[in-house]
Amino acid sequence: MINLLLTNPVLRMIVLLVLFALFTFAFSRFLQFALARLDLRRQVRDIGTQIRALKTANGSIQNRDESAWAQLAQALEKAGLNLVDTKGDKLHERMFAAGFREPSAPKIFTMVRLGMVFILPGTYLLLTALSGEEASLLELYAISSGLAALGLYIPNLFVQARIDRRQEAIELGFPDCLDLMLVCVEAGLGLESAMNRVGREMMRSHPEIAELLSTTTLQMRAGAPREEALRTLGTLSGVNHVRSFAALLIQSDRMGTSLGDSLRIYSTEMREKRRMRAEEKAHRIPVLISIPLVVFMLPVMISVLMLPGAIRIMQAFS
Repeated sequence: MINLLLTNPVLRMIVLLVLFALFTFAFSRFLQFALARLDLRRQVRDIGTQIRALKTANGSIQNRDESAWAQLAQALEKAGLNLVDTKGDKLHERMFAAGFREPSAPKIFTMVRLGMVFILPGTYLLLTALSGEEASLLELYAISSGLAALGLYIPNLFVQARIDRRQEAIELGFPDCLDLMLVCVEAGLGLESAMNRVGREMMRSHPEIAELLSTTTLQMRAGAPREEALRTLGTLSGVNHVRSFAALLIQSDRMGTSLGDSLRIYSTEMREKRRMRAEEKAHRIPVLISIPLVVFMLPVMISVLMLPGAIRIMQAFS
């Protein structure tokens, strides 16, 4: 057989082509398998990165007390600057409602406010000195005072905007949370298991609600009474609908009523309220549109209509 292959060039060529095809097929399969494994590893790594990002986004479940801002606040306190606010409890509640969960958030907020008080006027005075323009002492004092007051007020605006955006996200996603919880309860899960399951399912779509449910579940597992954990849920949310929902669960637990019926009725009411809010915003659109129409389009229309007559009058008098 070997002699035949050595002497017959056609047969030798066929054998070489077959071997080449086999090796090419094997190499392509191996390369495809290796690329598939690399793609699978990349997907798993991306999922892990997204989960970690969701857990640490907006100051949520993870504790980020070792951030650079927290270290700077600790350094300033060690240097002798007191960053504890006189209304520490209310400020901590505002920070928590804005999504900042770390214990040093009130101190960081106070530090930023103090820094803005000095940074904005200092920047203005520096730019004025570098420009070479002469300004009166009264003007420098007035503008610097206004910038200092603005530096005190800007962090409050930022925190309030975060609070409003978080509360709006909770209000929009809470009916979906109730529907999922209703499905879990009707499937036979208890309240704690249902909240844990819904919290894990809503980690991507509504991370704020997932954070609230996960926190409440952890409190129940840590031994806190159910009533206290539910009241904490309503307090941490800062939304009246969630407080009412927590009160509804507490009342259902006390009276022994059906949890599924309570969830179904409250979910329907929340969806109706959300629809009514959407209709209210839709009815406000014509009124809001009329303002730019009057301000921008009406003067242009009047000018276009009156311009030919004004030109003729000017020509007649000239």
